[in-house]
Amino acid sequence: MQNSLIPTDQSSLFQKSDETDSQDLGSGVKIYADLNPAQLDAVTTVDGPILVIAGAGSGKTRTLIYRLAYLVEQKISPEKILLLTFTRKAAQEMLSRAGYLMEETCCRINGGTFHSVAGLLLRRHGYHLGYSANFTILDRSDSEGIVNLLKSSLGLGEVGKKFPSKRVVMNILSGAVNKSMAISELMESRYSHLIDHLDDILLIRDHYKQFKFEHGLMDYDDLLVNLKILLADYPEVRKQIAGLYSHIMVDEYQDTNLIQAEIVALLADGHDNVMVVGDDAQSIYSFRGANFKNIMDFPKLFPQTKIVKLEENYRSSQAILNVTNEIISQAEERYTKNLFSRIDKGPKPVLYAARDEDQQARYITGRVLEMKRKGTALNEIAVLFRSSFHSYKLELELNNHHLPFEKRGGLKLTESAHMKDVFSFMRIACNSQDNLSWNRVLLQLDKVGPKTAQKILARIKSSDDLLNGLKGYPAAKSWKDNFIRLVELVEKLMNMTRPLEMYKLIIDYYQPVFERIYHDDYPARRHDLDQLKDILKGYDDLQTFLDDTSLDPPETTINDGQDQERLVLTTIHSAKGLEWDTVFVINLVQGKFPASYARWTDELEEERRLLYVAATRAGRNLYFVYPREILNKERQLVPGTISQFLDHVSRDRLNRPGSFTSFKPQPRSAKQKVAISLFPPGTVVKHGFFGKGVVIDVAGPRSVNVEFSGHGLKTLHLDYAKLKIL
Repeated sequence: MQNSLIPTDQSSLFQKSDETDSQDLGSGVKIYADLNPAQLDAVTTVDGPILVIAGAGSGKTRTLIYRLAYLVEQKISPEKILLLTFTRKAAQEMLSRAGYLMEETCCRINGGTFHSVAGLLLRRHGYHLGYSANFTILDRSDSEGIVNLLKSSLGLGEVGKKFPSKRVVMNILSGAVNKSMAISELMESRYSHLIDHLDDILLIRDHYKQFKFEHGLMDYDDLLVNLKILLADYPEVRKQIAGLYSHIMVDEYQDTNLIQAEIVALLADGHDNVMVVGDDAQSIYSFRGANFKNIMDFPKLFPQTKIVKLEENYRSSQAILNVTNEIISQAEERYTKNLFSRIDKGPKPVLYAARDEDQQARYITGRVLEMKRKGTALNEIAVLFRSSFHSYKLELELNNHHLPFEKRGGLKLTESAHMKDVFSFMRIACNSQDNLSWNRVLLQLDKVGPKTAQKILARIKSSDDLLNGLKGYPAAKSWKDNFIRLVELVEKLMNMTRPLEMYKLIIDYYQPVFERIYHDDYPARRHDLDQLKDILKGYDDLQTFLDDTSLDPPETTINDGQDQERLVLTTIHSAKGLEWDTVFVINLVQGKFPASYARWTDELEEERRLLYVAATRAGRNLYFVYPREILNKERQLVPGTISQFLDHVSRDRLNRPGSFTSFKPQPRSAKQKVAISLFPPGTVVKHGFFGKGVVIDVAGPRSVNVEFSGHGLKTLHLDYAKLKIL
């Protein structure tokens, strides 16, 4: 691992202690073993365009910082240097750390995000576009508020008229800008269900643009668009602005969109002294507008480009890099590089073929427990997945073993509004007195507001026979038919036991409600409902499913109320830039990773890069885990095909412990039923998650109601709950 960039003795980087350990970089600056040859080449190349392909863990930030210091040391005025980053924090950190090398001189370097630099330049030169220097910058909520006003003034937001929400309209307007696409093209590809509103959205776009101009406003996208217009369409202004900077540096260039790449080229007009640093193999943000082609086409944009590859990795063992190199070597378009490490070889990455997702969860939990016993801190272990819902069964297993964890990236299963809607029907089927769930489903009825819902809830509470009470409720004519449909659904659900069958009935009822409430983005939300269907295939008992999904959120799983280290569960997108000693990458089967909707070449190639990013987060231990049996739409066990991205990894690169040799579904052992007579009221029991409790009464042929001190009353099925009698 590299030494800290900020030494205790600041002068140590500049004092020549031994001729063989140092290299004179001019004017007295001495850099010893702090830079490897490739980093040194990047740092000391002053003039002309440079593309630094910085492999994962290769010291990208260190290289940028040393080059800042070196440029200043070469008598280049710090005010003439521009550093462009994607976060304010990154710019501040690099300039601060460069300051340790060159005292306070580097503090005069111009550094910031693309948007902040654009704002500064537009305040000075925006008058060419008709803007005064005191224009206001809108945040996202401001922009959505203006769109909402325009919808009303244009008669597009009338009550009862379906129209995309302000959030979705802004997603469309902003998405078209960041992807450099026509709104019609974007809507055809991503919002085809809203294409009937195209003309109205174009109308809003035009009025939104005019409104901003008349009131001296710019949103975040305008900062980039207007700076590009200023530089491209006003040659004298471009000459003036480009003259401010003799050297430009750009971090994370693979994440730039087309407008940002054009701005960089225009700012370098006249000198081409621009260094961009990035990794084509880590370009994974196309959904935000990032354009993979930018880093690939940089040498075409600047024909005299010098390419420097940083291939020495300071994070991972060579055993891990051998595998990650093979994963990315199959990419159709890439810069060829071969990461290597001086870190000890380390164990081979593990490829584990679990029988199914349940065993996958048990395997990972077992390995984590073993590592914890041997002294590995939980926060040095991470489980990475393609999509947030992939960790659902693992979360349950970790909770059962009281392993604290935090989840990053995406919503949990029960947090999104549409999922809460569906869960409410299920909860009513299990507990007809669940007023919270009743309130939610009642408010889904068109024309029913909070006051009416409260009146219906009062009827539910006072009725001896809930269904008869509801059937006799004097519903208004405008919502009576829908109310009858709801009551009929609840009656059917109360006479059913199979979760998957209940789900089908609920969706039949909920689909029109779903499309009405979430009319502007229901296709994207529908994917979550389909995933819920897949999860329900693994349950025969609704109460057990609801008990599982109502477990305390992972963030609150802290023993004795004290802070403690936690295992990290994260989407790969949220893990970029981070590292752990041990990394598990899960659900590596076709349809999950790569995702089933990744059909085109560019989508599949980004999925490959996503796996590369995941694997290169590991320092010493790397596990690839996948289920060899998955449930299909008919709820049948079928072979799961290992991710295509692991097909070309040499067998001798991987350790394959305990893998099943056949894809044939394995028979389940019959569950041994516990006699319900062993749990009379008053029996003290212990549950793996809820802890100690007392049986209150029998809830059904195989279920009991148990009062837990920390979790309240729970109905538990004896075939699943694993209650221990104390």
